[in-house]
Parts: sequence; structure tokens; C-alpha cells
Amino acid sequence: MLETEAMPQDSQWNGAIALVTGANKGIGFEIARGLGKLGAMVLLGCRSEALGKKAAETLNAEGLRAEPVKLDVTDRATIHKAAADIGSRFGHLDILVNNAGVSLEAGAKPSRVDLDVVRRVYEVNVMGVIATTQEMLPLLEKSKHGRIVNVSSTLGSLTISSSPESPNSSFLYLAYCSSKSAVNAVTVQFANELRAKNIKVNAACPGYCATDLNGHSGPRSAAQGAQEPIRLATLPDDGPTAGYFDDDGVVPW
Repeated sequence: MLETEAMPQDSQWNGAIALVTGANKGIGFEIARGLGKLGAMVLLGCRSEALGKKAAETLNAEGLRAEPVKLDVTDRATIHKAAADIGSRFGHLDILVNNAGVSLEAGAKPSRVDLDVVRRVYEVNVMGVIATTQEMLPLLEKSKHGRIVNVSSTLGSLTISSSPESPNSSFLYLAYCSSKSAVNAVTVQFANELRAKNIKVNAACPGYCATDLNGHSGPRSAAQGAQEPIRLATLPDDGPTAGYFDDDGVVPW
């Protein structure tokens, strides 16, 4: 597990430009905090300008460099504007963490879940990842060490979830679980395209953390959940790409 305080401030990530979506609270906020502790300028991608400003002020009070960015992953216009603003101000982007996500089926079984709910979940969890990555890619291509991290879940692992002995087999959340499987596939597709450009693309499972998404029922803290995404966001140049990881290592697809 990465200890962000131990990272030397003269590392290649000191001064890096990082964008984290869904960063005003929970795991996204802790990812932003951790990257800020490494010396990065962290841009907090948030739907709410007020909440983004409040989150940035909290990090600024801790001595970290952070600014809010208006960004709704379901609204391509806001993503495009965010990319244009980042390009105008910084000229490039080093780290993109696609963290924004939702779970909306409220326990409805696959046989009963509303298709409109499935579409809404996919719009955020899958289409939002694709749209944000596409818009930010020209800026990432200008970085010497581009990193993309897609926040996934072991609930998206077909290997784990298909085993009757796995606790995951009892989580009947068709929209959320299948959306994370799709995110894993999206991760591999982008990684394969970008292998020759020193842009590493990986999926991270933060574990079952106490967040708004699950009514704060998880046993792990958001700060603990942020550690693997932070590690993948700051991989060395010889690190992996097209991978799927949690705190224990490689997660089976």
C-alpha cells in the first residue's frame, strides 16, 4: 500500500497536473488529497461548482494545490470545456482518474431492474469514462508520463462473481456490476491503443469502502480505498498497463 507522505517531493510527480472526476467527496476526494501530497496540482472534476470549491478549499488549507473544475461526465460540453481550459492554462495533463460513478438499482434483482436505471448507470459509469478519456487524451499525449486510472470494482470481475463460493455472487446489482465489467474492457481497449505512447491505462478496485454510494456500509475508509488508484496513477515508466488491481495485487478478469 502506497504511503503518500513517504514519496520524495522531487519525484517525477511533483508538479504533475492531475484531474480526478467525482472529486468533491469520498474516494475521489481522497485520491485528490493523496496526489496533492505527492506535489501534484490536482483539478477536482465536480458537477457542483459550490461543492468543488469547498473541497478545493479544504485541500488548500492543508497546503495542497487544488482547484475545482466544472465537469459532469454525462455532459460532453462540460468535459470539452474542462479540457479546453486545462489545455489553455497548463498545456498538458499528466494524470486522469476516472472516479465518478453511481449505483442506482436499490437492490432490484436482474429480472426486475428498470432498464432506464441501467441506462443511467451506464451513462455515468461507462459512457462517462469513455467521453472523459477521449476529451482529455490530446492533453495526456503531451505528457512525458501519461497515466489513466479507471476506478472499477471486484464486483466487475466475471471470474470472481461467477463462482458460487464467492461472496460477490450474492450481489445482484445488474447495472452496477456489469458496468464495472464494461469499464474493465474499456480500460484494456484504451491501454492497447496507447501502449506505444507511454500512457499507462489500468483499472483499480478500491475495495468495499464507506461512501455515499453504499450508504457508508463498507468496512474500509475512503482514504484506504484511494491508495491503489494513487499507486496506479503514479506508476514508474516500467509499470504495467492494461491491468486490473486491488490492494492485494492483480484481480482476475
